Amino acid sequence: MTGSKRIYALDTNVLLHDPTALFRFEEHDVFIPMTVLEELDEKKKGGSEVSRNGRQVSRFLNELIERGNGHGISNGLELINPQGISLKRGGEVGHLYFQQRATNGHGKADNQILSAVIELRDEHPGRAVVLVTKDINLRIKASIYGIHAEDYENDRALDDFALLYTGATELAEDFWSRHPEVQSWSERGRTYYKLALREGEDWHPQQCLYLPGDNSVELRVLRMDVEGHATLVLLDDHSHANHSVWGISARNREQNFALNVLMDPDVDFVTLLGTAGTGKTLLALAAGLAQVMDQQRYREIIMTRATVSVGEDIGFLPGTEEEKMTPWMGALTDNLEVLANPEEGGSWGRQATNDLLASRIKIRSLNFMRGRTFLSRYLIIDEAQNLTPKQMKTLITRAGPGTKIVCLGNVEQIDTPYLTETTSGLTYAVDRFKGWAHSAHITLRRGERSRLADFASEAL
Repeated sequence: MTGSKRIYALDTNVLLHDPTALFRFEEHDVFIPMTVLEELDEKKKGGSEVSRNGRQVSRFLNELIERGNGHGISNGLELINPQGISLKRGGEVGHLYFQQRATNGHGKADNQILSAVIELRDEHPGRAVVLVTKDINLRIKASIYGIHAEDYENDRALDDFALLYTGATELAEDFWSRHPEVQSWSERGRTYYKLALREGEDWHPQQCLYLPGDNSVELRVLRMDVEGHATLVLLDDHSHANHSVWGISARNREQNFALNVLMDPDVDFVTLLGTAGTGKTLLALAAGLAQVMDQQRYREIIMTRATVSVGEDIGFLPGTEEEKMTPWMGALTDNLEVLANPEEGGSWGRQATNDLLASRIKIRSLNFMRGRTFLSRYLIIDEAQNLTPKQMKTLITRAGPGTKIVCLGNVEQIDTPYLTETTSGLTYAVDRFKGWAHSAHITLRRGERSRLADFASEAL
């Protein structure tokens, strides 16, 4: 290894998290300790996402070795991505190096990786050696030994979670005076506006706009023209009992925004972010039941959630797939008690309603989503903050014609190892879909469970 390029030593968790990490360091060199290869070998068995990623890394490494015709491993293998393109930057190309000396097999794997990186640094004192790992404790150990360590950040959707698109924007008080040329018309009971964008009005399709105060108004961006014009529609007021959805009325502005996009057949993908008690699951279920049972827009509701052990076996639980998932679906059960509570009929009426709803709501496990196609379904993905971007892509691409997908989550409750607010699949989806005309996002801020729950969330 010669030159002034940096050397990035990769930990196992980086490759298991993103198999293409090998090709993400541009013109710099990549180093893989022998312990990492041994850990990849241990992880390759099974049907989980981690096991699949481990097998993919091994295939990538094998392809690189075969391209080198078995020669040049000690001199470094030219890093050519899976499409066969050399990753050159300014005439430079990165190379892949392996640890040449076998480990003694003793001690913790993290310590063996550290030893390999220290040895690499001593062999190349003139080059910057960086350990890339998603393990915080390993980064701390590396810092103690004077090794520069970094998190793998290539999969970050944002640099700062505070910059995430919220889906709603407050308009200035002089909004209407700034748009004297606005055109308005009514069509099929809806009021529409068309206006030219002014400076600072950087809107996205399906974004909700509101003007607070005495002259309050709530609008939604339907489309943006290339000429710099926006078409807006006046939102329905679901806070009134006459416009309730399956008996549920909006208790705040954000909930009204959410019900509007959930009930719009032109919006195929909806993401709802919010802390516990903001009404994400209740709103999604109410809108789903209204469109499945009353409007018959969808054939049935399919509900799934990312459990803490995402993608791992659920075989230890007894029963069918639906029965195995039932312990994870407490939120569904709690919300159905609210939604399936007819005013008339007593206990018999409630039981009949429960049986009817149960026939139209299916609980499915994430384990069996791969390869499926959902036709005319209303798919709710709960706890979506625990999905990786790759898992999120796997789920969203299951949608067939006439299917709507609703993703719910709270990024403050991420349980999956190595996922953060900025790398969660939910954050990734919100950021990537914000410019698409058939997707909408709403961040719910106010808890609506009870005054006790609201105070506890603030004070504890």
